Amino acid sequence: MSTVDTLRLATAGSVDDGKSTLVGRLLHDSKSVLADQLEAVERASRGAAPDLALLTDGLRAEREQGITIDVAYRYFATPRRRFILADTPGHVQYTRNMVTGASTAELTVILVDARNGVVEQTRRHAAIAALLRVPHVVLAVNKMDLVGYEEKVFEYIGEEFAALAAELGLPSFTPIPVSALAGDNVVERSAHMDWYQGPALLEFLETVPVAVGPVAAPARFPVQYVIRHGEDRHYAGQLVSGALRVGDRVTVHPSGEVSQIAGIDVLGTPADTAYAPQSVSLRLADQRDVSRGDMITAGVDAPTLTQDVRAAVCHLADRELRVGDRVLLRHTTRTVKAIVKDLAGVDSLAANDLGRIVLRTAEPLPLDDYAVSRRTGAFLLIDPADGATLTAGMVALSDPA
Repeated sequence: MSTVDTLRLATAGSVDDGKSTLVGRLLHDSKSVLADQLEAVERASRGAAPDLALLTDGLRAEREQGITIDVAYRYFATPRRRFILADTPGHVQYTRNMVTGASTAELTVILVDARNGVVEQTRRHAAIAALLRVPHVVLAVNKMDLVGYEEKVFEYIGEEFAALAAELGLPSFTPIPVSALAGDNVVERSAHMDWYQGPALLEFLETVPVAVGPVAAPARFPVQYVIRHGEDRHYAGQLVSGALRVGDRVTVHPSGEVSQIAGIDVLGTPADTAYAPQSVSLRLADQRDVSRGDMITAGVDAPTLTQDVRAAVCHLADRELRVGDRVLLRHTTRTVKAIVKDLAGVDSLAANDLGRIVLRTAEPLPLDDYAVSRRTGAFLLIDPADGATLTAGMVALSDPA
């Protein structure tokens, strides 16, 4: 029997590019809107055609200002696939919210207004997609109805974005001409653009390959909790990637001690194998000094143990991050002290700034490149004074900067 998989996607677009209308149209035309929700939108539209943007702008401040502020997660499904959609803000002051929404996405839809083409926020959104290594990018050229559905306009914007993608290192993208307001090429292919032979947006979302998932990656098990049963110790946590089997030879980081898996429990039941992203407890064949924050790995693809961390970052806090700042670095279940050594040619990062950083940690960390693992290649910087989150980081082990 076939199974229906799930695609996690994020949307991004500049203010007034029609992103909320596009998401609303996608939900409406795929029949993913409840009757009472649609009635409320029709009442709020006061007799005019339903304002589908009202389906997504849920916060009062969003409705009053006409912009998206927070990340809103929408869930919908078709017979072919389930979807988790992160509707992210487009305004520059909410860039950090887009980073949050896109950090777990397998696909990002970047919206541009056909009348304006690639603008500064488009560049920023594309840079974030490249920074976060989002596997698939869709360039949705919206408001094609306002440019007479002209093929030349669409082609010019596609070429403009292609140059940007090459500059940023985006490996590929899929351009789709749409009109969210009229419904062209959103769920059904448009008769107004017979020159376009590609899929409608929903058709593409239903058929784009979904990543195999973390199971195929090297085994990584950050220890979250140590459970003691008499002389036995069980190590509990989430297997964030790969698979572990009873009998596997494993290494504990950062100590480098080697042992063997003697037992695996999944939801309190013994198992021979654990697969990511299961939460499990492990028992080793011999007593080892293992505590919260250590990482258990198996196989030949070991993480890099280092105190020198190079990464791309997005600064999230209103308080600036400066060279010389002392911070806490949280990586999986481990938190260590660190100092900001370099910010790639600038003295500080302000809220929503993107940049590159070099950190020196007080203790070695087992790191993977973010391009290899989004879970063990990511970290947060924390203010040691009040525990506030300062910066989100994506490890770039090979970065020479």
